[in-house]
Amino acid sequence: MMHVDFTEEEWNLLDTSQKNLYKDVMLETYLNLKATGYNLEDHHLEKLCQRSRRHERIDQSNQCGKAFATPSHLQYHKRTHTGEKPYECNQCGKAFAKPSDLRYHKRTHTGEKPYECNQCGKDFADHSNLRRHKRAHLGKKPYECNECGKAFVTPSNLQYHKRTHTGEKPHEFNQCGKSFARSSHLQSHKRTHTGEKPHECNQCGKAFACPSNLHYHKRTHTGEKPYECSQCGKAFAKPSHLQYHKRTHTGEKHECSQCGKSLWTAHCFPKS
Repeated sequence: MMHVDFTEEEWNLLDTSQKNLYKDVMLETYLNLKATGYNLEDHHLEKLCQRSRRHERIDQSNQCGKAFATPSHLQYHKRTHTGEKPYECNQCGKAFAKPSDLRYHKRTHTGEKPYECNQCGKDFADHSNLRRHKRAHLGKKPYECNECGKAFVTPSNLQYHKRTHTGEKPHEFNQCGKSFARSSHLQSHKRTHTGEKPHECNQCGKAFACPSNLHYHKRTHTGEKPYECSQCGKAFAKPSHLQYHKRTHTGEKHECSQCGKSLWTAHCFPKS
């Protein structure tokens, strides 16, 4: 029996009606399969109920009122208020609030990616990232923006997208005051101040401040170019390079506000 499972973060982003819909659909699927003679034991139903119940909110933070399914999740959440990070990497000294976050972080040093997609062979360091990736194969994007209609695979991606409409940038760096829509973007920015480059290529040793840059760099070794122009078939390693290329077809250019010169990409202009 197939089911869609959620991480705690994803479940907390769903509203009550979405949670109830999940439970109802899963229960209806079970009963329909049983009615057609599909061999399912009754303990499957109990497991389904347990899966739904485990997300019910029972533990509440006395600081912000946010509630969690288990005491341990509440404990980890409280550390976002206190700033406590008791789990430290013995290689680089970076500290984390949760042991699972430290475990995933260590894989940035070892390069270990134990979770493989059985459809395309892509590897992941985190099983939740693999689960989200699989939804992309299925074409399922159940989380839709109520402003522009754009749909997303995960609720967290929808939440980040909504900030492009609101302009909200809740993650501020206290050294320079620059703000970001995502905490990961803040972490990458911090490294421009510290010079830290923890993401190293295991083929040539070149290091990067953020994992996405390492990911794109690895394609210089593999030759992979997954982003193809639908008009001429030319392929690119980065989605941004495809976007710049498309402008050679549309004629769209960026104009410099100082001299009026037009170029294909805004990155060609000197930064003020």
